[in-house]
Amino acid sequence: MTQTAGLFDSGDGQMRCSWCAATPLYQRYHDEEWGFPVTDDRRLFEKLCLEGFQAGLSWLTILNKREAFRAAFANFEAEKMVCFGEKDVARLLADAGIVRHRGKIESAINNAKRVLELREQHGSLAAYCWGFEPDPKTRPKKITLANVKAMTTSPESVALSKDLKKKGWTFVGPTTMYALMQAMGLVNDHFDGCHAREKALKARAGLVVPK
Repeated sequence: MTQTAGLFDSGDGQMRCSWCAATPLYQRYHDEEWGFPVTDDRRLFEKLCLEGFQAGLSWLTILNKREAFRAAFANFEAEKMVCFGEKDVARLLADAGIVRHRGKIESAINNAKRVLELREQHGSLAAYCWGFEPDPKTRPKKITLANVKAMTTSPESVALSKDLKKKGWTFVGPTTMYALMQAMGLVNDHFDGCHAREKALKARAGLVVPK
């Protein structure tokens, strides 16, 4: 493995953002998911929930447990999660495959109720979230390790966080919402020189933004 300026080559000749160097699973997530635009409500809601579970932990920890989370939380189908009660909370607290934190578990169930309300108001979670996409003119001209480290929030992630909290959502702070934007392609923070950056840009160029 060679590494330089926030990028690394794991031996396949492709330069990647250095944060995904730890495992092949992390590299696949980086290559195929992170930064690519998502308009599917289930995937967006899953990421919102998992970002909440990540608070205080690494994303790799959550990624390694993602399949167990999906099994435990009805594949993050909000319509099913709204039916979760105390027995489900107890079941989840006993599930060693996930992060067993009562506040985060109850938050995910609460947010399932909130996402159904939000759909009634905005048509879809995707239409709502993409309404907070930053203007490309406000983004750095070059994406580097240094400026991504400095961008833990954005005005849009602050606004998204504030609005969700008003709507009753929990575990949706500005930093968490910026991480959502990075992962779901509302911003493209693949470093310049990363092989996935141009692929993500092309995917965004071909996207029809939900209304």
